[in-house]
Amino acid sequence: MVYSNETDGVGNRTGECHPIDDFRNQVSPADREHFRRYLERSGVVDSLTTVFASLYEQQEKPAQALEYVKERLGAVTLTSPHTRALQQEANDLRQRCECLEEENEDLKAKLQRYEPDAPEDDEPEAPEDGAAAN
Repeated sequence: MVYSNETDGVGNRTGECHPIDDFRNQVSPADREHFRRYLERSGVVDSLTTVFASLYEQQEKPAQALEYVKERLGAVTLTSPHTRALQQEANDLRQRCECLEEENEDLKAKLQRYEPDAPEDDEPEAPEDGAAAN
């Protein structure tokens, strides 16, 4: 469906109805206000305002404004508290993994000192009775 952006000179649209007009006609003013407050509380309004302000302040406007907004919104979500907590947890787990790998290497070296015939690789030994390993 094609929507017309033509106006009658006073600001009223002419031609076909725009999707926002459909929304306004289907939703009560109280519901719209409730939704607006929800968007404000959840930070959507602030995020969009920040992105639009950044776009406005660009000396050279990007050719693809929508792509610019999408990229900036992606950057905004990367700084959310939840994302920062997950990034910190991932960093902590990486450090723990490194420590465990070092400890594993130390223990393998000690094992080699006390049991020189023990295998050095990570492959488990085959069972002596010939039974298949689980």
